[in-house]
Amino acid sequence: MFDFSKREKILLGILLVLFISIGAITYYAFFRESPEIAFKLQEEPAIPVTAPVVETEEIVIHVAGAVKNPGVYTLEEGKRVKDAIEVAGGHLPEADILRLNLAQKLHDEDKLYVPKIGETSEQSDAESPSYGATVGVSSKSDGKIDINTAGETELTQLPGIGSVTAQKILDYRKANGSFKTIDDIKNVSGIGDKKFEQIKDKIKVR
Repeated sequence: MFDFSKREKILLGILLVLFISIGAITYYAFFRESPEIAFKLQEEPAIPVTAPVVETEEIVIHVAGAVKNPGVYTLEEGKRVKDAIEVAGGHLPEADILRLNLAQKLHDEDKLYVPKIGETSEQSDAESPSYGATVGVSSKSDGKIDINTAGETELTQLPGIGSVTAQKILDYRKANGSFKTIDDIKNVSGIGDKKFEQIKDKIKVR
């Protein structure tokens, strides 16, 4: 056994206290979170970021003709003819899809009639005389043809409008954009005041 003097014992005690103090300081400095930081984290909890909810309008349309599941369907606003055919189960093998404008936008209360290959306008009308089974998209509310969305088949149903003039309407629309008013259709070559008087009550812009 070492026989330490009183002075040596005091010195050893001081060294022991010093080592313990250094160890405690090191532990709290490197291995324990600062109480100030911990308090700040508790005071300011993280706020979760959530994506904004975007509400979309809905439209109700009637799909009829050569589709697998004819019926009334609810779609998001802005959907097109091709979307309506898809939601109705797709078209039948005998459907004449080339007579439709698949990119045409749909509106609330529209009716989409998908014709069969070789089907005439008279046969289409016989399918639904009370509603008017116009090939393509028609509106139950007024029965008028929207000259901004109608295809060649629909346009030729207007009095005095043949396939040549109908194509001119389509070409004009493609080059100049949508008609602002029904009077603008008089800007199309071949449609003067007299012909406009024949069709003005049967057309609309939307």
